[in-house]
Amino acid sequence: MQELDPTDKRILRALDEDPRVPIMVLAQRLGLARGTVQTRLERMAASGALRPNSSRVLPAALGRGVAASVSAELDQSHLNEAIAALRKIPEVLECHAPAGDTDLLIRVVATSPDDLYRVSEEIRLCPGIVRTSTSMFLREVIPYRTTGLLAAD
Repeated sequence: MQELDPTDKRILRALDEDPRVPIMVLAQRLGLARGTVQTRLERMAASGALRPNSSRVLPAALGRGVAASVSAELDQSHLNEAIAALRKIPEVLECHAPAGDTDLLIRVVATSPDDLYRVSEEIRLCPGIVRTSTSMFLREVIPYRTTGLLAAD
């Protein structure tokens, strides 16, 4: 993944303010050529610098208003199998391998506390997962954001 330069950040800040703006209008607002804006957006998408558009959809809008973090302890010899199984669970939004005692930290969503139990059990039953611990989020106090990082230059 390439690091974003100041022009890339200007384009993304403008899109953050108005994500539906046509590229031609965006280029005019920024004083850039349309081709420059189009090429940079395509390059950022191809390099993996941009998340998929589906990440903009709030899980609550899909009926998944309960969010939680699941810590998982693994049999290390089955790491790849566990990750492959976790990818198949739609309620798993992301999974990280942190430093420390936890092998995997998994962010999940569910429709209700009972559904969260189901999701947690589905995770616990993945190959290679030995033990899990689930912490339900009561509310979001700072949503996911990168706007400040785009402005930090």
